[in-house]
Amino acid sequence: MVKAVVTLSFLVSLFVFLGVAGPANADMSGHGGMVRALDVSNDGRQVLSGSFDFTARLWDFAEQKEIGVLDDHEGPVTSVKFIGADRALTASDDKTAIVWDLKTFKPIQRLEGHEHKVMGLAVSNDAKHAATGSWDRTVRLWDLNQGKAIQVFRHSSAVNTVVFTESGKTIAAGGHDGKIWVWDIGSGRSKGVLEGHELGITGLSASPDGKRLLSSSIDKTLRLWDLKTMTEVKVYKEHEAPVYTVAFSPDGKTALSAGREGTLVHWNLTDGNPLRVIRAIRARKTIIWSAAFSPDGRFVLTASSDDLIRVWHLESGDRIGLAAEGDNEPKPWLDSDHPGAQVYKKCARCHSLSADGKGRSGPHFAGLFGRAAGSVEGYNYSSALTGVDFRWNKKTLYDLFDQGPAKYLPGTKMPMQLVPDPKQLTQLVEYLKELTVEKGRD
Repeated sequence: MVKAVVTLSFLVSLFVFLGVAGPANADMSGHGGMVRALDVSNDGRQVLSGSFDFTARLWDFAEQKEIGVLDDHEGPVTSVKFIGADRALTASDDKTAIVWDLKTFKPIQRLEGHEHKVMGLAVSNDAKHAATGSWDRTVRLWDLNQGKAIQVFRHSSAVNTVVFTESGKTIAAGGHDGKIWVWDIGSGRSKGVLEGHELGITGLSASPDGKRLLSSSIDKTLRLWDLKTMTEVKVYKEHEAPVYTVAFSPDGKTALSAGREGTLVHWNLTDGNPLRVIRAIRARKTIIWSAAFSPDGRFVLTASSDDLIRVWHLESGDRIGLAAEGDNEPKPWLDSDHPGAQVYKKCARCHSLSADGKGRSGPHFAGLFGRAAGSVEGYNYSSALTGVDFRWNKKTLYDLFDQGPAKYLPGTKMPMQLVPDPKQLTQLVEYLKELTVEKGRD
């Protein structure tokens, strides 16, 4: 079984590399099995994923490109977390969790002690402690410096998910029996049990201030809890199938949920109504296992049972970085010796050079220089580019990639694309002009 899964993963990666078969260069593709877990780094530059192909993978968020593979588990990877900037933690069906060095992609230490698969992971804000939740009905608190378990908490059922709450003072864990147990880390004692879900808990998320908790369940609902009073605040109902993932927004005012029916819901937590519903996965029987916000709240990432990680612009609901299928447009940058052509490859992912070219997640570049910003007819612009009053030229394009889209146009669909080298940036702008200005006119 192990050999079969590894072989599948290898073949998919090889075919994609050779261009023989496999997924198009869209989304974050590379896993050879369903993607079960996601985490986004604090600076928003990297994404960590865990899959049933027994691996975790590190990705460049802006380019949606694989950076490296973490491959030492002997079972499906069920949960992943960043530990600061240069380490990661992964959990697996193999009953262990592994701490990784993200520079070498090698294991630093293996956390052992659980007697069944490890499903839930949490890392404290100071990166000194981790918590693991297992189907052996326990939650273990680990000292990450020593690699040792320093507390063991016992749940009433198999544990699916675990999270630090109240600024790291407590741990909450959700289980198969629909109950959420909360423990005080200092004393090791239970603070109580949150009850209300009718079926198993699938996901937990703590608010940024640590005072509230969101839970998702197979019973098709989300529930918001007050951890001070240990009471239910609100129930959220929109999904028509089990909900597998839930996440607070960075500002704590909204939340995401997704699950079996492939629908992503963005919630207003105050009034309990959906702000947006995105039918993210249209293929039948395709599940969203995990969803996460980017740190600035502009984007959502989803991990699904079709082996892909997708990126969505939350305000518009548009999918980002989607390469056009059957794209046979000319690609002059692939054969160009212009020094800016290499950098332009990043632009080509989201923008066509032709006004009648295949649709992509960004507007076409035909007639770019001198064109009013936000003016391509029929393109679904974000509010960042509606009503603006400037034109694209050498200066504005230079400033866009020098400052970064998020700073230059707050709220834009464009991911974090920076060109920090002034020489390379000047070459990119010059090459953009060469590509997009019609011959005989400037």
